[in-house]
Amino acid sequence: MTVELDGQSLTPEDVAAVAREDEPVAVPEPARERVRDARERVEHVVDAGEAVYGLNTGFGELVNERIPREKIETLQTNLIRSHSAGSGRECTREEVRAMLVTRVNALVKGYSGIREHVVDHLVTFLNEGVHPVVRSRGSLGASGDLAPLAHLALVLLGEGEADHDGERVSGAEALDAVGLDPVTLAPKEGLALINGTQLTVGKAALAVVDAERIAQAADAAGALTTEVTMGTTASCDPVIHDVRPHDGQQASADNVRRLCADSGIVESHRNCDRVQDAYAIRCMPQVHGAVRDAIEHTRDAVETELNSATDNPLVFDASDVDARASGTEKGAIISGGNFHGAPLAHRLDYLTAAMTDLAAICERRVDRMVNPNLQEPHLPPFLTAESGLRSGYMIAQYTAAALVNECRSLGRAATDNTPVSGGQEDHVSMSAQAAHHTATAVEHAATVVGVELLCAAQSLEFVDDDLEPAAGTQAVADAVREVVPPLDEDRVLAPELDRAATLVRSGVLVEAVDEGLDEPLR
Repeated sequence: MTVELDGQSLTPEDVAAVAREDEPVAVPEPARERVRDARERVEHVVDAGEAVYGLNTGFGELVNERIPREKIETLQTNLIRSHSAGSGRECTREEVRAMLVTRVNALVKGYSGIREHVVDHLVTFLNEGVHPVVRSRGSLGASGDLAPLAHLALVLLGEGEADHDGERVSGAEALDAVGLDPVTLAPKEGLALINGTQLTVGKAALAVVDAERIAQAADAAGALTTEVTMGTTASCDPVIHDVRPHDGQQASADNVRRLCADSGIVESHRNCDRVQDAYAIRCMPQVHGAVRDAIEHTRDAVETELNSATDNPLVFDASDVDARASGTEKGAIISGGNFHGAPLAHRLDYLTAAMTDLAAICERRVDRMVNPNLQEPHLPPFLTAESGLRSGYMIAQYTAAALVNECRSLGRAATDNTPVSGGQEDHVSMSAQAAHHTATAVEHAATVVGVELLCAAQSLEFVDDDLEPAAGTQAVADAVREVVPPLDEDRVLAPELDRAATLVRSGVLVEAVDEGLDEPLR
């Protein structure tokens, strides 16, 4: 599959395919034409000799410094070099690819004024596996993700470093390896390359894809937990959710109900003395559903941002501009704030909180399976025979609890602000930090859901053989058993927790379960 980058139709799934599966990309001719038109407008404005931010002035607080024509190329190059001031760990391969694909898509909307061959260099990076070394910290989310994007752009100049064919090489060597010459930046191109939210939106796109899979897997895990703890699915009855019709709530209730349909285990205690289950089971649709709604709210912002012009200044056809702008009769250049990451930052903080809550309720269900003071009589302490001699899944719950604790310390990035650039940039979004937080919360939630799956599958081993689980929950347990065997004796659990988390995050669990249902999970 080739992902077409037209500036209008990029999806989070496309970003994941390019970032993780190395799907190739291409820019169609209509998008190329828009790029050429925008560049022509920039040239007209440059030729007019008027002072225009991003073309022939300094940047940030230095906006009033006019740069002579013969030094404009140096200005653009200096911008990339000076802004390559990131720190912290290096971005992962998939993060760099996500930045590249989202940056190209923003540029080809045709409002950045970059030359077509610069876009083609970035496309070659993706298709030939040139991955610039990008430091992950340094962005304030306004004027976009400046420092990370500057590190990304360095390799275009034949500077910095890149990973290619499994080796760390200089930027010049990376270009030479794929038959490219270093770029000499023309007016506006330095800002066009680094003004934007591509670290933020690239990571956000990957997080949305993962979060949706985790939410579905949490429904599957919760359904199996409901069975093995002798819970009831009455709390998933449609009549309850029809009178409080939140979309996510209804979807989760429907998933759990269908997964547990015709369960011999549930039927075996339908008329027992227990009136209600604990909240972690009874309120599963409400909590899981609220998480789903948060994911959907974030997806909406991400899909918009993926196909937006987040550069500054932006280049327009003069005939389309009503406001006073720098330009000529053919082109107008307007400074604005589309680089500000607030539309993503707030929703990412929201998603971080939601994924934290999902992990928290899953951990509480784990406790109901392993805790000797809460377990059903058929379950041994910590889900192991000869408890005491063996610890079973005791410490797996510790890990889940530790991950939930860490998640609870995240998710407040968008409420912070530190003025920079001499006060010119006096309110920033911290969207990149919000994206880092969300990625951590998503990763941890996948692990916690994985722990619940391991414990629920292990609990099923202790259910009376005469009681048949539902076809749906049996499919859940079978998918777990494909990657982790029953815990017959104590063993090292760390790699098994990793495999369970991968089962959740990759979507393999949901794919396996869907095969056994009349309709796929919602």
